[in-house]
Amino acid sequence: MEMATNRAFIFLGPPGAGKGTQSKRFARRCAVPHFSTGDMLRDAVSRGTELGRLARPIMERGELVPDDVIMKMVEERLAEPDCAGGVVFDGFPRTLPQAEQLGRVLESKGFGKPVVVDFEVSLDVLMRRLTGRWSCSVCGAIYNAYDAPPKVRGTCDHDGGKLVQRPDDRPDVVKERLVAYERQTMPLADYYRRQGLLDAVDASAGMEDVSRALEAIIKRIEGRDGRL
Repeated sequence: MEMATNRAFIFLGPPGAGKGTQSKRFARRCAVPHFSTGDMLRDAVSRGTELGRLARPIMERGELVPDDVIMKMVEERLAEPDCAGGVVFDGFPRTLPQAEQLGRVLESKGFGKPVVVDFEVSLDVLMRRLTGRWSCSVCGAIYNAYDAPPKVRGTCDHDGGKLVQRPDDRPDVVKERLVAYERQTMPLADYYRRQGLLDAVDASAGMEDVSRALEAIIKRIEGRDGRL
């Protein structure tokens, strides 16, 4: 897929919507960097950068890293040469202040207005995806008790390893995560919609269908802007 240069994409959506998978896939196809602030923070900490040293004690206490640290990290990353052709933000920004700051940074770096895609999916589908998710303790293979179960319950098809569930995929925790998302992040959709920047995809569809929907959105936007 060809993409006009200096285009920033923002993929929004609740946990379990599939935005992580799709954003990585989209970034690979467009040959542009994939930005996950969580991954960027962990990398900065592991490399012992100045921002990593600032963030490490905060992360170890289980607290949220302040916006100014996050935005400084994003701004520095955007200045690197491999970002010249565009970037894909995965689940960032998370709050309105972050969105406002990111908009100013993108403008200052010459990216202009971002393309924002909201991954829409019902609560029932999210609960099914998240609470049904299990992984192999040996090879990490992912299963879903409802949609993609193993041949033998609790056992990996590939190596016989025991299947385990992440603590944050338990039903009570999933509900808390979704409530937190709705309270903190859903207002971002309205923020970008008011600016005429928001498009939506039906994230309850299959992976290939969602990918095709994304491509259709990008082609329409690029054509409208005369950048194809």
